[in-house]
Amino acid sequence: MIIKSLKLKNFRNYDLLSLDFDHATNIFYGDNAQGKTNILEAIYLSGTTKSHRGTKDRDMIQFGHDESHIETVIEKNNVEFKIDMHLKKNSPKGIAINKMPIRKASELFGVIHLVFFSPEDLNIIKNGPSERRRFIDLELAQLDKLYLNDLANYNRIINQRNRLLKDIYNRDDLLSTLEIWDMQLADYGTKVIERREKFVEEMNGIIEAVHSKLTDGKEHLSLSYEKSNGGTELFEAVKKNRERDIRMKSTSVGPHRDDICFQVGNLDIRKFGSQGQQRTAALSLKLSEIELVKLLIKDTPILLLDDVLSELDKNRQHALLDSIENIQTIVTCTGVDDFVNRRFAVNKVFYVKNGHVNKEN
Repeated sequence: MIIKSLKLKNFRNYDLLSLDFDHATNIFYGDNAQGKTNILEAIYLSGTTKSHRGTKDRDMIQFGHDESHIETVIEKNNVEFKIDMHLKKNSPKGIAINKMPIRKASELFGVIHLVFFSPEDLNIIKNGPSERRRFIDLELAQLDKLYLNDLANYNRIINQRNRLLKDIYNRDDLLSTLEIWDMQLADYGTKVIERREKFVEEMNGIIEAVHSKLTDGKEHLSLSYEKSNGGTELFEAVKKNRERDIRMKSTSVGPHRDDICFQVGNLDIRKFGSQGQQRTAALSLKLSEIELVKLLIKDTPILLLDDVLSELDKNRQHALLDSIENIQTIVTCTGVDDFVNRRFAVNKVFYVKNGHVNKEN
């Protein structure tokens, strides 16, 4: 699987941009705040319908315009797919695959598989559980359409239940309507939890060997899924917490409150690990993600590296670059340093300055 080309119109700081990619390594370099990450964002958006930054559509449209256009051409199993995406300020985005409009964003998932790695990902262990949930959700959304549907329904129900809890606080007569929402919450929530648990189990089958190699066999990393409802069935946990939820006006248990635990031996490194341990575990997580996607889709994902090499020491750089052989990789960095030139063949190099991209080789 490779991206062949990308065209942007009125996206971020690009008026018009047309790029052709090499099937192997593509490097975009230049000073900060020139538009390098915007290129990766457009690619990620065209494959997942979402910005990796969590940005709203209207904020990605170039200032002074009401719409922007992204055209991405990929090749998968020797078949070309053209993804057209129109971002609009005052209405939902429009998406077409090979000129056929799609009704649901979920129809896009599975066409292209992307792994995005940025310096922020190195903090995923020490930061809050919302980032770790987001990591699972973004990956599973690309791998499992049923999961995406269950998660969307769950999030819709949580929002409606939370609104109802606020109303019940002032109107006791609405209490009897809570049961139906709790049943639906438990139904979709249980499906979300089961798929996440399976994902963590699959990652566990890979990450221990990856982490052991990164630490020269000194550490053994394991993951476990932490449910906010513990060992209790979700519906029973929701019922048990009703009074508290009404008092707090929000839902206190469910997959929106769950987490992933990272343990080295018996040490929970989220809380007690050193910064070095946390960053190494984060790198292990991303490397394992690449391997798991390859295993599940029987193909290679496209790897997007956003200025992450500068955040890693030489050993971790080697570990990352060893993992990207035979994978199309698009890298952003501030300079094409000697290490990168020595370490692997750079097939295409682009210089980015103030929304203009020049090919250098």
